[in-house]
Amino acid sequence: MNAATPSSEPTDPREPVDPDDRNGTFRSESLELALAAQDAAAVAFALRHDVVVVPKLVLPTDASATNDTATDAAPSTGGPDDGALPDEGDQVRVFGRENTDKRILLLFSSDDTYAAMVPDDPNRQVMLYDALSLRAFLEAHLDVIEQVFFDIAGPHTMAANPEDLLKALG
Repeated sequence: MNAATPSSEPTDPREPVDPDDRNGTFRSESLELALAAQDAAAVAFALRHDVVVVPKLVLPTDASATNDTATDAAPSTGGPDDGALPDEGDQVRVFGRENTDKRILLLFSSDDTYAAMVPDDPNRQVMLYDALSLRAFLEAHLDVIEQVFFDIAGPHTMAANPEDLLKALG
């Protein structure tokens, strides 16, 4: 009997997440379960080995897009490739507190949990970040991000300071 031989090509754990492997979903079941258990170690593990849903900054394309008129556009997820890791020009949507230059990064276990936070946003878009993308973003913006929240609209919200999150990402 012949035993199967492992592939001679090593698998790089830092290889970007292939959106085709996600079956069109914007969800991390492992992060969702870790948040439900309120288990910080499991959250860190999920972030290192799966994806996290990150709000995408959507800028108005022209002056008419800035008025208060509601549009019939359905919320969208992802960019033109609908779910790939962010393109070079994509920006993370962060949230600020009044009278401060500090920002809060909101991360989500699914697009549905983000939608619960911004249900009336007609231009809701998200991106999937893997551990490397999240780490790069945090390192680049560590001086302005004061807090990170997961699934802030509930039901299993958790928070972390950005330095601790960087350590957890390895």
